[in-house]
Amino acid sequence: MIGPKRLAQWVRLVILGAAGTIATAAILVLSARGVTTLPDVPEFLARYPGEYNLPEFVEPGFAGWVNWTHFLNVFLMVLIIRSGLQVRQQQKPPAFWTPKRGGKKISINLWLHTSLDLLWLANGIVFIVLLFASGHWARIVPTSWEVFPNAASALLQYMTLEWPVENGWDNYNSLQQLMYFLVVFVAAPLAAITGVRMSEWWPKEAKTLNKLYPAPLARAIHFPTMLFFVVFILIHVFLVFATGALRNLNHMFGGTDLVNWIGFWWFTAAVAVIAGAWFAARPLVLAPIANLFGKVTNR
Repeated sequence: MIGPKRLAQWVRLVILGAAGTIATAAILVLSARGVTTLPDVPEFLARYPGEYNLPEFVEPGFAGWVNWTHFLNVFLMVLIIRSGLQVRQQQKPPAFWTPKRGGKKISINLWLHTSLDLLWLANGIVFIVLLFASGHWARIVPTSWEVFPNAASALLQYMTLEWPVENGWDNYNSLQQLMYFLVVFVAAPLAAITGVRMSEWWPKEAKTLNKLYPAPLARAIHFPTMLFFVVFILIHVFLVFATGALRNLNHMFGGTDLVNWIGFWWFTAAVAVIAGAWFAARPLVLAPIANLFGKVTNR
């Protein structure tokens, strides 16, 4: 038995899931290629190749702060998702944490999740400030209505497997731009706002405020937002490797547009750090850290 099912049952589910995914992908690709043969579609693709020109003040490339905030975002997001699932599934917490100045006792998993959230928000604030201070905001904030037809064009090209030309060092395609905008300015604030509503920091005695923003509403939004991040990360990583892995990894981990192995080895080191933190995030390791900010007990 592995969880609620036998090994054979899990193998069967994986095979059926893989077969279904391949069949669905084949249907989508064939359908998309059929769309490209319709009248006016080739002209549409020629007029809107998938991206538009950025304002002149946007410089190409990625500064060091982009690389570091990107790594910290990935590092914290993976651990936030892990700890969030632990909080959601826990029945009997392995330990509890109480603030030094008194307050409600919470599970050590919830303490970890909340602490990671604070670090993630701090990293996000630094990113946003530097993004607008540097002028690079125009890379992920649309500056032209042409973003929408170009995004539709890029999506169609992805679906036909004749993917748009990747030139992320200078400019994202419009579909990437819209997705990054959605992640940074919609999904991240939603995760933060709903997380605060469910946290111990929310004023429980504010009846009017609680009525306007009930906890069940926050829960109904928070978990799907987490699923959105998971799907985005999976697709994002897949496309990074499928559209020129060495160059893409150099952009975000090596800080260069060259095609060499520097970014790959930095990425490998980053994965090792994240994996180490994943396995280290257990009560035996967390308890001494949590004790610095409160009191850890078994019950």
